[in-house]
Amino acid sequence: MDNHSQSNRRQRRSTYRILILIGLAIVAGRIAAVTSKEGDTAFLSANDRSRWCTVAALVEARTYEIDRLINLKYRSGRQPWRTIDMVRHRGDDGQFHYYSSKPPLFPTLVAGVYWLVYQASGLTLSAYPIYATRIVLACVNLPLLALFYLCTIGAIERLGSGQWSRIFVAAATCFGTMLMPFAVSLNNHLVAAASTALVLYIYVVSAIPSEDSKVENQQTSLWVWLIAGLAAGFAAANELPALSMTALWCLLILWLDFRGSIAFLLGIIIAAAGFFATNMIAHDSLRPPYMHRADGAGIEIIESADTPPSAEQVAEVLIANHITFDSTGELQIGPSGEADRLVVQTVDNQLFALRPIAGDSARWELLRWDDWYDYPGSYWVEGKQKGVDLGEHSREVYLAHATVGHHGILSLTPIWCLVPIGLLTGLFSGPGSIRRLVLAIAVSTAVCLAFYVMQPELNRNYGGVSTCFRWMLWFTPLWLVVIYPVVRWCSLRSVARFLLQVLLACSVFSVAISLETPWQHPWIYRLANYLGWLGG
Repeated sequence: MDNHSQSNRRQRRSTYRILILIGLAIVAGRIAAVTSKEGDTAFLSANDRSRWCTVAALVEARTYEIDRLINLKYRSGRQPWRTIDMVRHRGDDGQFHYYSSKPPLFPTLVAGVYWLVYQASGLTLSAYPIYATRIVLACVNLPLLALFYLCTIGAIERLGSGQWSRIFVAAATCFGTMLMPFAVSLNNHLVAAASTALVLYIYVVSAIPSEDSKVENQQTSLWVWLIAGLAAGFAAANELPALSMTALWCLLILWLDFRGSIAFLLGIIIAAAGFFATNMIAHDSLRPPYMHRADGAGIEIIESADTPPSAEQVAEVLIANHITFDSTGELQIGPSGEADRLVVQTVDNQLFALRPIAGDSARWELLRWDDWYDYPGSYWVEGKQKGVDLGEHSREVYLAHATVGHHGILSLTPIWCLVPIGLLTGLFSGPGSIRRLVLAIAVSTAVCLAFYVMQPELNRNYGGVSTCFRWMLWFTPLWLVVIYPVVRWCSLRSVARFLLQVLLACSVFSVAISLETPWQHPWIYRLANYLGWLGG
């Protein structure tokens, strides 16, 4: 590397350092001031409250049950820990308990950070929900954000060849994506993006030799591939659709380094073991809570002249199917959160579902109960949802608003308008290892977008009250790599360079207007609603 190239690299690194430190400082400042709208906690929504409940319960009571926390009342009489993002099921003691609806792996790890903060300061989340929360949040989110910055910019630096274009994408990384607003709240999107960025960096560094490397075909350490596998598995544990990219990472690394692919797979297995183990410990189920939202397995069809079947008939069916329950008292049969379903409760708090067979009032199906979202006062039963939580009826309208509409990936973050161009050009240019990476990103992007569009109507809610279509935020480091060649081409043309700056400025606008909290409607949605364009 000549002296001029070395000087340029030093300048870039100095610029990267400034950009990263400014980005971290902005987020740190927001975390230091983050407060609920009521002013008595540092929780911003039901979403992050749900995770904080698990974190606090694990350290303060050594349990995943959050009953104590959601029932806490402050002087005003408010219950600031109450959240709609919770489920209810029978615990080990035979009683019903409430739990966070979020997968427990990440909150369990955050609880480890909280335990260290508690040991050092003596502050508890339940007693000091403003300052203790801010401290733990800073200890978790700032390193994750730094990891995202460093790995994404590091990958761009290795792939790139231009000074202006590298710095532009670095600026977009630090200030132009909707990850920054989510860094002021406890959530799964930042950790999934940071994990994805780490895998990306390790892959790119392994695939593309350094400009000043003196060793040809230097193999990446197996320990590094193990870390990459852990990161890929952890990304999928926090964003289930990221499993598509995890599978593609396996193929990419198998092609690149067969020996390393074994260590990579071992890392995924370790992450998966943590995911399933924490679910088993917390809920006595390998499936996370959000997968317990419907009827369980069928037990038997009951033919009855009574409508519905009597408690005695149901009890006889349970006994005939060798289902153990406390039969000292009569079963209770009553309405559930769904109009065409009844709930059967035994004395020892086991639940079962009764559904009429369509078109035959004399036949009922008895099923095991597996709807953890159906409990007294639940927000998730029929007739309780409102706003975007009602779901979008039309899949075509949903796709339009998720891409170019009021929650649009492209409309809110215009720099992503370069992604389709980058995907097309990246498939036919560059080293084979990078072309394969671009193909994997294209496939995963299409699969995940289709996954969300094909969801049932109730789930087509744009991520609820959220400042963007948050479910695809984990793609951020991948898309930043994809757009680099387009940015490089535009950087050599003055008009195109100006248009890039406009796109970035518009993206930064969306970020800036969302920094108070990520748990608000996008500014486009709010404007359209104010103008009456959303039809109420």
